[in-house]
Amino acid sequence: MKNTFVVDTNIIIRYLLADHAGQFRAAADFMSRVKSGDVNLFIPEGVIIECVYVLLKFYKVPKREIEDNLSGLLNYKGVVNPNRKILLQALRLFREKNVDIVDAVVYAISQEHGWTYFSFDKDFKKME
Repeated sequence: MKNTFVVDTNIIIRYLLADHAGQFRAAADFMSRVKSGDVNLFIPEGVIIECVYVLLKFYKVPKREIEDNLSGLLNYKGVVNPNRKILLQALRLFREKNVDIVDAVVYAISQEHGWTYFSFDKDFKKME
């Protein structure tokens, strides 16, 4: 079995933004191996959520670009997230319905499993 890696937020941010030359090269080399399926990568839910917040709040990246980039990563051949479908749905809801990413993840989880969500947040009405 291939090695499976787990990354933190800064690897993905440096890869997507290419704003630190040395770190970008290392992240890009690694991600090309993931993209081709030479290595496996698990991206924790929390890392995806933190990436969204960093890209949106600190770097002012538009929601469409955030969704496109993170969805693209989740679809790399070597990505082995068992909850990939939920994360992709959450990213789509985040952009299309203009909701908070955490609310989108909670809603996507409830829909995937046929569960009922419970929240006081008004974002959930946008997703129904």
